[in-house]
Amino acid sequence: MNSYYNQNYTKEQIVLILQTIHDCVRESRFYISKNENRQENIDFKNKYNLTSKKQKEILLQIVPEDFCHTLKNTNLGFEHEVLCVFCPQVILFNFEGNEERVDIYTKFNIIEHNRGKRVVVISFHKRNKPINYLFR
Repeated sequence: MNSYYNQNYTKEQIVLILQTIHDCVRESRFYISKNENRQENIDFKNKYNLTSKKQKEILLQIVPEDFCHTLKNTNLGFEHEVLCVFCPQVILFNFEGNEERVDIYTKFNIIEHNRGKRVVVISFHKRNKPINYLFR
């Protein structure tokens, strides 16, 4: 892991982070990035025909044991932000109708807003690199 990655968390801390994420998802105070830098998110959604409802279900099923690490945002002007990475394993169906167990790489940015917290799901795609779980 590179020096930006941090696994120095207790399970209780991750439970609280995940509670914030789940609250934002339940209350529709989140969005999944689909800009030009996030083609992988778009392709993943299309490959598995993931409706907004299904995406929300997947996000709400994430548990503390899916936590991998946090990392600092490296984008200029956003270096103060801490991004949280979870990698749940989910059964999905591809377009051929075949069932597939998929590791979904999710990276969250919890943003303090004047009207409460918001969550940006920066990454929401099939895992494409090795990960280490903290609580498994």
